[in-house]
Amino acid sequence: MKKINNLTVIIVTYLTDKKILLNCLKSIDKKIKVIIVENSKKFTHKNYFLKRFPNLEILCTGLNLGYGKGNNYGLIKVKTNYALILNPDIICKNGFFKKINKIIKKNNKFSIIGCQYSNKTKYLPAGFFNKKKHNIFQKNFSKLKKKLIKVDWVTGCSMLINLKKFKNKEIFDRNYFLYFEEFDLCKSTNDKGGQVYSSSDLKVYHLGFKGSLGSKNSLKNEANKLRDWHWMWSYFYFYKKNYNYFYALIKISGKFFKSFLKAIIYTILFRKSERDKYLFRFLGLLFSILGLKSSYRSGRFY
Repeated sequence: MKKINNLTVIIVTYLTDKKILLNCLKSIDKKIKVIIVENSKKFTHKNYFLKRFPNLEILCTGLNLGYGKGNNYGLIKVKTNYALILNPDIICKNGFFKKINKIIKKNNKFSIIGCQYSNKTKYLPAGFFNKKKHNIFQKNFSKLKKKLIKVDWVTGCSMLINLKKFKNKEIFDRNYFLYFEEFDLCKSTNDKGGQVYSSSDLKVYHLGFKGSLGSKNSLKNEANKLRDWHWMWSYFYFYKKNYNYFYALIKISGKFFKSFLKAIIYTILFRKSERDKYLFRFLGLLFSILGLKSSYRSGRFY
């Protein structure tokens, strides 16, 4: 394959397991520049990875910026027209970068192209914001024969970004910390007349929830709290921003009261893990409803 001079890979990490990251980097063509953005003050295995991957640059942010701001941090450093955003728990399949090269040559009008999964998963890699349209898409997804399908959104674990289609490289909304950033980006891209696609040619193996805290058993409880809090905060914020406040309130009302009641019930029953699950969901929603920042971090608020 000819060298792709116009592509840079961005991988955001945070306490990521060494083996998981190694497998991700091994699957990337060695001729392509890779930037790791470590969301902390120190990247533990820096020398180990730099010796093995001469195409690699490692940047430390100094604090945990989350997914969106972490990727923005890396994208600002990109000098190419195209960037591939990968989660560290992604493994690119054979021929992946040859196919990217072909796609870029044939279609340079796209804004975002999402990849699809080579492994079985209950999650769709793309879809539509309209529920009826999405249900039809979901039902027929496995039968679709088009290699490039125009969609409303793609998942953020593996996205090809055409930076020429964006006014600046900080493409993600800085208010998010975790979850819904890619949906928000796709929604704003569509609203501005951009083109979002899902590609059946670009296949990745996705481990799922193994990119950072979730890979360490000792931090499992903190990872679950972080996910529950931010999923709900971002859920409400996304609908408030892209539709309106009252629509978002109606959308989350059931989840809000369910989380509140279950947090009380499991507190009474002394079932700590279940209590924490619903308590942190409730708190995430409450903060978002009140217009407070996405401030919960591992074990504390910022």
